[in-house]
Amino acid sequence: MKAANLGVLFLIELGALAAAGYWGFTRDVATPLGWLLGLGAPAVLIALWALFGSPKARYKTRGGGRVGFELLWFGAGVVALVLAGAFVWAVVFAAVCAVSKMLAVIWRQ
Repeated sequence: MKAANLGVLFLIELGALAAAGYWGFTRDVATPLGWLLGLGAPAVLIALWALFGSPKARYKTRGGGRVGFELLWFGAGVVALVLAGAFVWAVVFAAVCAVSKMLAVIWRQ
């Protein structure tokens, strides 16, 4: 179960990126701006993860700061889905994130 949760943790990271991209590409804007949003939103999340969230992050977050960062980072994925109109997917994604992150804390992953 612990190994499976590590896989789920990785998949929800990718899910947040996909949700941000989906939001960008579904905006009713000119094509170049849609591409910019669709590629730029995940790029911003990647940069934030590299700086604060990854195991090799330049600015490591711990304790409450880590919890806050992850709430904002994964919350961005949920909000992106809501703004794109994918309400059911937003609820499912939020639930999977909550359960997986809770298990990660319990199992010290």
